[in-house]
Amino acid sequence: MDFITLKGAKVPVLGLGTWQADGGECYRAVLQGLALGYRHIDTAQIYGNEAEVGEGIKDSGVKRADIWLTTKVWTDSFTKDLLAPSVEKSLQKLGTDHVDLLLLHWPQPAVPLEESIQALLAVQQAGKAKHIGVSNFNTAQMEQAQKLAGGKLITNQVEYHPFLNQNKVLAAAHEQGMFVTAYSPLARGLVVENAVIHKIAAEREKTPAQITLRWAIQSGGQQGVVAIPKTVTPERLAENLDIFSFKLSDTEMADINLLRGNKRLVLPRLEHWDSILEA
Repeated sequence: MDFITLKGAKVPVLGLGTWQADGGECYRAVLQGLALGYRHIDTAQIYGNEAEVGEGIKDSGVKRADIWLTTKVWTDSFTKDLLAPSVEKSLQKLGTDHVDLLLLHWPQPAVPLEESIQALLAVQQAGKAKHIGVSNFNTAQMEQAQKLAGGKLITNQVEYHPFLNQNKVLAAAHEQGMFVTAYSPLARGLVVENAVIHKIAAEREKTPAQITLRWAIQSGGQQGVVAIPKTVTPERLAENLDIFSFKLSDTEMADINLLRGNKRLVLPRLEHWDSILEA
C-alpha cells in the first residue's frame, strides 16, 4: 500500500467505498476488505451503513489504530447546534471514539459556510475527528473553506474518473495544501467498455479496473490522489487492491488523459460545478 502524508495524516491511497452498500452486504465487504489488506474505509451518515461498517471493523480483528476511517456529515446537520451531536451519533454507530477524517458532504447554501467550518473545527479540537475536509466543493468554495479553516482541511472528495476532466479542482486542491479523494473512480463500470483502457490492460495483463485505479492514484502527480472504489464482490475487492506492483508509463498516462471530458455521473446538470479546463 502507498500513502499520502499531509499535515500529520498518513492516508492509504486506495480505500473501500461503501456508497449503496447496505446491511449484511456492507458488513461482509468491510470484513473481507480488511482481511485482504484494505486499511481505508469510507462511509457517510446519508449512506445509512455506519453501523455495519463499525461491525465489520470490530469483527475484523484489525486494530482500530491501523485503519483510516472516514465519514461525512449530511447537509441537514451543518449548523453549530446540530453538527457535533450528529457526529456523536455517527461515532456510536461506528463503534469508535473518533474518525480519522470527517467531511462536510455537500455545500449547503442554507447555512453560512463559516458556521459549518467552525463547527467542524470544534469537533476536531474535541478529538472526535483527527482530520477534516470537504466533499463536492467547487474550487471557489474549497478556497473559501480552507481560508475559514485556517488551512486545516486536508482533502476535497469529488467525482473523479478518466472521462471527467477535474484538472481545475486537482490544481486548486494542491494549491490549497489539500489532496483530492476520487469517488466513482471506475465511472460506475464504464471503464470496462473503453477501448483505450482495454488495450493498455491487455498489454499489461491487468484488468481495466486495475489500469484505471493505477491511473487515478498516479494522476495527482507528486501530491497524489486517493481512490475509493466501491465493490462488495470478494474477487473485485482483491483485484482492486492489486495495483501496487506496477506503474503506468508516461505514454499510457497520456493516452488515458486524452479521454477526459465532461461526463458527470453525479448530478450532471448541476450549475454548481466548475467548468472544464483543458490539460
